[in-house]
Amino acid sequence: MVDLSIVILSWNVRDLLRRCLQSVGGRLALKVIVVDNASSDGSAEMVRAEFPGARLIVNQTNRGYTGGNNDGIAAATGRYVLILNPDTQVIGDALDTLVVYADAHPDVGVVGPQLINPDGGVQSSRRRFPTLITALFESTWLQSIAPRSVLRHYYVLDQPDDVVQEVDWVMGACLLVRREAIQQVGLLDEGFFMYSEEMDWCRRIKRAGWKIVYLPEARVIHYSGKSSDQVAAQRHIYFQTSKVRYFRKHHGAAAAGVLRVALLTMYAWQLALEAVKGALGHKRPLRRERVRAYWQVLRSGLR
Repeated sequence: MVDLSIVILSWNVRDLLRRCLQSVGGRLALKVIVVDNASSDGSAEMVRAEFPGARLIVNQTNRGYTGGNNDGIAAATGRYVLILNPDTQVIGDALDTLVVYADAHPDVGVVGPQLINPDGGVQSSRRRFPTLITALFESTWLQSIAPRSVLRHYYVLDQPDDVVQEVDWVMGACLLVRREAIQQVGLLDEGFFMYSEEMDWCRRIKRAGWKIVYLPEARVIHYSGKSSDQVAAQRHIYFQTSKVRYFRKHHGAAAAGVLRVALLTMYAWQLALEAVKGALGHKRPLRRERVRAYWQVLRSGLR
């Protein structure tokens, strides 16, 4: 058994994937598993040619973030499994740091590093579990008018970002999971195509008695959202549908129903606003694109 199995799920981000793979290393005994989710940009061919030591799994269809990562986890043999997005770049011995910390703290099930923006600034990557009030404001058009305390609590802004701390969950761009925790709670829930899946996973792991820790001594650059940026309308649908599904799963049908109606109302309002702006001649191509995207969200019903 190796120390660490690194699962990198990729979809049409060949150049970012190459840079990510080049950054992976350290003193650990590790195995890299690349799962290609039916890319059309030659990603799989690049991995075969340039990284022959990596195990490559090529999916014939896009199985989403959860399905693709689960394929990699199922092939993993390490004492720990690291979920690593292809739009990341590991800094120095960050992976060694994560494993050494986990080895020293056997009650910790998940460890997340500090994520860094390309400009060197700290990227928000630690969270508390959301309440329904949080969900109504966070990542919606109401976020700018949210009560300061709501998002400050959710984003853990009341704690310094350079201190090791136990949190509710960490972002899925890079997280280390203990094999025993996976065996206890199972894989990622494939009911989430993408988004909210790491929050659900951490919640299940924490409920099983494990700790979730943010470890700023380990640092990873995250270029953020390069795969999902390719499909704007689907990004909206997946993000908000996953949010509703999370609340249905952990807070019940009533809370999920309230959230779904509120989100759809916001999209209807934004669609009307974009249509009016387009009719008045303001950036018409952009307005048409947004109207189409929001209409697709409304048609989906976020179900």
